[in-house]
Amino acid sequence: MNAKVRRQLRKRNQRIRQRIDKCEGIFQSPAIRPTATKFELSERTQAISCGGIGLIMQIVKQLDLRKHINEAASVFKMNLPYDEADHVFNIAMNLLAGGTCLEHIELRRTDEAYLNALGAQRIPDPTTAGDFCRRFDSFKIMQLMQGINRARLKVWKQQPDEFLDQATIEADGTMVETYGEKKQGIGINHKGQWGYHPLVITLAETQELLYLANRSGNRPSHENSAMYFNSAIELCKEAGFRKIRLRGDTDFSSTTHLDHWDREGVTFVLGYDANKTLVGIADLLPQSAWNTLSRQRPMPENGRAKRPNYKERIVVANEYENQILQGESYAEFDYQPVACNRKYRMVIVRKDIKVMRGQQHLFDTQKYFFYITNEQEKEVSAREVIRNGNQRCDQENTISQGKACGALSAPLDTLESNWAYMVMASLAWTLKLWSGMLVRVKGNPNQRRVRAEVRRKVIRMEFSTYLNSLMLIPAQVIRSARQLKLRLLAYRPSVDCLLTLSDHIAMPLRC
Repeated sequence: MNAKVRRQLRKRNQRIRQRIDKCEGIFQSPAIRPTATKFELSERTQAISCGGIGLIMQIVKQLDLRKHINEAASVFKMNLPYDEADHVFNIAMNLLAGGTCLEHIELRRTDEAYLNALGAQRIPDPTTAGDFCRRFDSFKIMQLMQGINRARLKVWKQQPDEFLDQATIEADGTMVETYGEKKQGIGINHKGQWGYHPLVITLAETQELLYLANRSGNRPSHENSAMYFNSAIELCKEAGFRKIRLRGDTDFSSTTHLDHWDREGVTFVLGYDANKTLVGIADLLPQSAWNTLSRQRPMPENGRAKRPNYKERIVVANEYENQILQGESYAEFDYQPVACNRKYRMVIVRKDIKVMRGQQHLFDTQKYFFYITNEQEKEVSAREVIRNGNQRCDQENTISQGKACGALSAPLDTLESNWAYMVMASLAWTLKLWSGMLVRVKGNPNQRRVRAEVRRKVIRMEFSTYLNSLMLIPAQVIRSARQLKLRLLAYRPSVDCLLTLSDHIAMPLRC
């Protein structure tokens, strides 16, 4: 970012800050006053509403993502006029430009300024995009994910050395509900919901989606999870991670694979079913084996007082059955599953629950939650095992963002075509994460602080916030013989972040 741009940003920032300042602002009522409006059509100047899309095109070019996709997923015999990467980018860019479904591609392909911003003469229409997804089978979809992961390895190489200390691979299933009656492969789950039940494999440290497998809506969460766990482990080993940990709920404690993962040097913290055998062992443990589990965080000095629990009041007033947590404790013992050749640590959490109806005390009960792990006690305490297991809940946020950006949806008519669409659409979320991960935290202490904050903010940003703050910025499209310029037509504080991201993405990649 040159000195002129810095001066412009500083001036615009000061101007907007003064305008919204409570002390210096001009107050009038009403604040929003419609004025006479007249529409005119520009003759030569072109503009788009999603000026930040140029940032995404920088990432695509810098990582040579087109080459990786075309080499991995060969679908066409001839590329006339589109190749495989054109179709994949078309679906992902539609979501990054503010679209929410396949039909919105029609708005993009008829927008001349948008085509110029992508450097395209034309892009596929929604029908052609759907036909492309129908060309995929499970093997080709797996190849497509492997191609995207080849580019992911390049992004991981740009990270600081401490990034490779640990990779935490998480797995979970989620329901993609649909009301379509003629979608092949749909099923009904135990809640009565019709749709698909995809398996999602993510990296906890960055919220990246590593693998995705679409399945019928009535399939169990853990089905084929071990295969995708193994693929993710190989990917992380190739990247050079020094420690790999697996996390999942009780459905993912694949006892037939635990010995194999242990021999490979992979650690795991997996939930385990509270079967009769384990509950019996827990009941026989002496009271001295249990330790109090406290989850309370220290109250900040100027913290706000807790608000009233209105839901609890309604439950008591209507005399619903109410389970109130009285306390928690934990213990551990060694346990050897039937399918394993060695013993592993089994950490138990016991919840003491008081069951009430209205203000009447009915009875007391206990519930057990089990975690199986191969991490040694001298390295990881039982309390840390519980904390690691609970941190898996953050994957629900990642899955919700996949749904929010339109990646976890089923717009097509077969299981495999919807699977292919999910993989292509999830590239939008991946590109969002990569834009933040490519920020280099270096320079003087002040620069390192600012860049670290920009990196953390973009990675943890919700997809809708990312769209509205960094993508949907109006920009003038200026084409020349050898260069495309996107002249931003509006200023907001997020423009500073956008230009910072652009500068860092343009830096040469570390080989």
